[in-house]
Amino acid sequence: MQQQHNRYEKARILGARALQVSYGAPVLIETEQTQPILIAAEEYDAGVLPFTVKRGYDRK
Repeated sequence: MQQQHNRYEKARILGARALQVSYGAPVLIETEQTQPILIAAEEYDAGVLPFTVKRGYDRK
């Protein structure tokens, strides 16, 4: 089950992943895109990003 993210969490995840891709991290999907932010967005939509968001109410 994929975690639901609000728009701020999504922006943070996409930005972090785009930075990784721009520094040479392997791309996790087949894509025609060349811009890191667009690659990150496609990866996010495909559900292959290994990011977990810890929210304040998730912690104990």
